[in-house]
Amino acid sequence: MTAPLPPLSRIGILGDGQLGRMLALAAARLGMAVHVFGPDAHGPAHAVAAASTVAGYDDEQALRAFAADIDVATYEFENVPVSAAAQLGRHVRLAPGERALAISQDRLAEKTFIRELGIEVAAFHDIPDADALAGLMAGGFGAGILKTRRLGYDGKGQVRLHGDETVQELRDAHASLAGAPAILEAMVPFVREVSVVAVRGADGAFSAFDPAENVHRDGILATSTVPAAIGAETATAARDIARRIVDSLDYVGVIGVEMFVVEDAGETRLLVNEIAPRVHNSGHWTMDACITCQFEQHVRAILGWPLGDPARHSDVVMRNLIGQDADAWASLSREPATCIHLYGKRETRAGRKMGHVNVLSKRT
Repeated sequence: MTAPLPPLSRIGILGDGQLGRMLALAAARLGMAVHVFGPDAHGPAHAVAAASTVAGYDDEQALRAFAADIDVATYEFENVPVSAAAQLGRHVRLAPGERALAISQDRLAEKTFIRELGIEVAAFHDIPDADALAGLMAGGFGAGILKTRRLGYDGKGQVRLHGDETVQELRDAHASLAGAPAILEAMVPFVREVSVVAVRGADGAFSAFDPAENVHRDGILATSTVPAAIGAETATAARDIARRIVDSLDYVGVIGVEMFVVEDAGETRLLVNEIAPRVHNSGHWTMDACITCQFEQHVRAILGWPLGDPARHSDVVMRNLIGQDADAWASLSREPATCIHLYGKRETRAGRKMGHVNVLSKRT
């Protein structure tokens, strides 16, 4: 293990979105300076950074200059090109490592990796072309979701199939993905969705926040509620799953692990839906309901510091402000026990995350 980085060290963040913004704010509280690298000059992270580089992720010269100015590098979203992260990793400490990034960018690789750890996932198949899809559905696969293997997020890049489509309808569904490599996942009869936001330190120390119960609308996270309506054994099992994943990756930093809760014949099971090698939307509740939030935990981990106390002092409902939801900032600001976080985005668009609120209540 390398020595912990002291205050005034410089953290480089690949990505200039709201997660980078909140990471930068957490780093500043610990006396660190942040250099943000991203292609959007108006990205919300640039506004709170000590230094900014506005450049494409394929700009090798800009990446080299960026690496020379920082002591450790991280990334704020999983669609950063692996090549950019790898280039940084050749010059400066990179956390999390590029393997986690590569696995998370390909749903087929991700599902295969998790299954090989002995962790349950929904049935899935590689779909290289429309003929493969038609053949699989003709064999009685049933209802499922056809997804692009790469780059889909917030409900994008996916089509729901009911299992009774005609061959032409299946070809149309595949064509709607514009020829991108795809994966077909079976529908899971879950009773709720939960996630665990966990952190692994540079020394292998592990910590996890309480599981959150998540509700999605139109493929976008709408609310995260803590505590989740699950038993203590299920909560422990969810944390254990997250630990097995990060330990197998020799991971450093915060990770989000999304899971389905399935109840069958009196038995409760957890199926992993996906992993995100970064701070996670379903962990935003920790900013106001915990002693140490997910953003500070990530900063601590990549610096080599001891992990903070993740204890929750309040119950909480996190609600995303999507599109014009954020226009209600004045009334939201007057609500009791409500903490409002706006991301400083200049343009409001339908389906765009503009901020979130955490509504606190006494811990039960």
